[in-house]
Amino acid sequence: DGMNVLFIIVDDLRPVLGCYGDKLVKSPNIDQLASQSMVFSNAYAQQAVCAPSRVSFLTGRRPDTTRLYDFYSYWRVHAGNYSTMPQYFKENGYVTLSVGKVFHPGVSSNYSDDYPYSWSIPPFHPSAEKHENDKTCRGKDGKLHANLVCPVNVTEMPGGTLPDIQSTEEAIHLLNVMKTNRQKFFLAVGYHKPHIPLRYPQEFLKLYPLENITLAPDPWVPKKLPSVAYNPWMDIRQRDDVEALNVSFPYGPLPDDFQRQIRQSYYAAVSYLDVQIGLLLNALDNVGLSNNTIVVFTADHGWSLGEHGEWAKYSNFDVATRVPLMFYVPGMTTSPVSQGARVFPYLDPFSHIGSSAPQGQSEKVVELVSLFPTLAELAGLQVPPACPEMSFGVVLCTEGTSIVHYFNVSEGKVEEGKAGCDDTGRCFSEEPVALSQYPRPADTPQWNSDKPRLKDIRIMGYSLRTIGYRYTLWVQFDPSNFSANFQDVHAGELYMMENDPNQDYNIYNNTSHGWFFKKILD
Repeated sequence: DGMNVLFIIVDDLRPVLGCYGDKLVKSPNIDQLASQSMVFSNAYAQQAVCAPSRVSFLTGRRPDTTRLYDFYSYWRVHAGNYSTMPQYFKENGYVTLSVGKVFHPGVSSNYSDDYPYSWSIPPFHPSAEKHENDKTCRGKDGKLHANLVCPVNVTEMPGGTLPDIQSTEEAIHLLNVMKTNRQKFFLAVGYHKPHIPLRYPQEFLKLYPLENITLAPDPWVPKKLPSVAYNPWMDIRQRDDVEALNVSFPYGPLPDDFQRQIRQSYYAAVSYLDVQIGLLLNALDNVGLSNNTIVVFTADHGWSLGEHGEWAKYSNFDVATRVPLMFYVPGMTTSPVSQGARVFPYLDPFSHIGSSAPQGQSEKVVELVSLFPTLAELAGLQVPPACPEMSFGVVLCTEGTSIVHYFNVSEGKVEEGKAGCDDTGRCFSEEPVALSQYPRPADTPQWNSDKPRLKDIRIMGYSLRTIGYRYTLWVQFDPSNFSANFQDVHAGELYMMENDPNQDYNIYNNTSHGWFFKKILD
């Protein structure tokens, strides 16, 4: 009666995965999941920073409704007593379990990961998490530092382990408990890597010789990028190894060789993550639950790897807002799976050769805010109603829409995102859009531009992404009443995807954009 749900959420993972066409990365286990899944190649987060994105997709409401743009408020107190996705499953008879980083810890989830509302038992946090920012990275001088680039010998780490290894072990333990208890479950597993610091077992570096690592295709700050749009990557500047480079603020480029080291370590951290996913999915096979468990795999947002002269998240570009998103639904994305079938044999990234194509792929533009209604529908629960215009007082509703109707693609085909139409206006008006946003304290890069506190926000960048373009308006914002004034536009960006896929050439100032403006107001 009803399928289980395994919900895997990764911190700061952009789609550098084999199943998304990346030629360099070794991600055989995630690719194997994709080969049995519906994969969305144009999925976007609602804000490219951890807490706002997570609260948004876990409640199914946009940041303007959760009123969380920073890390410092709890939506139930500050905005409205909104039900969450795990809470909804719990109220519908599921045992709901949280392992690792699912909600962002701290004020924004009431210092409890929203327990007991969202979870049946208190969430598990790996004990090694508290050492994440300690000086555990051995430098060339033989001393320990708090570096950005931090390959480690795991046996030398406090407790002889790393947080994601502990989370995988706990999740596997819980799968075994659930199998014994025969209870329907919603198990959320949140992985830390590739979030900074890039601290991972050093052997993964072997997969990525430095001579194979290139710079970003566009490692410069675009000429026509409005200064308000730029994020000065303060968090990586504060790491010991970056600080030692003495790079000028805000635009100073990192030295090329160090850029390549960051990119190398990001890839290595992704392969380390892939091993954890492989072990977890193999355990799902081992307990005999691959035939009746939905698996969702996604991330809270992306991470710039030097594109536009930027690092980290904190922007509205695709590199910061685009995420992997795939759904394994036995009997729907695959032919019916027999009890005890081996769907996910573990694949070793050091020896596995070959790649696997996604089972189904959609290029439709979708948003993470749609996860809640989509998962409800896939699990056979009643889909929460669409929110009214003002929904602060509405406990259960969603500002996303279920994307299950995009699943019915004939096998193995890529569904084209472009609708065939003759009338451009009508064509555009019906096409799916993703809305992301990012707050700024000022028109020029400041020390707090990446993560302004609510009281310091003066400008909000609203960004509309369709298959054909990204259109962003930076407008005046008043944090005292959460209002954006679209009559006071500070700057704009317009990128046409067909001839500018990397979003380097802003044509906002030489385009009439009345039509786009109308669209963003809708």
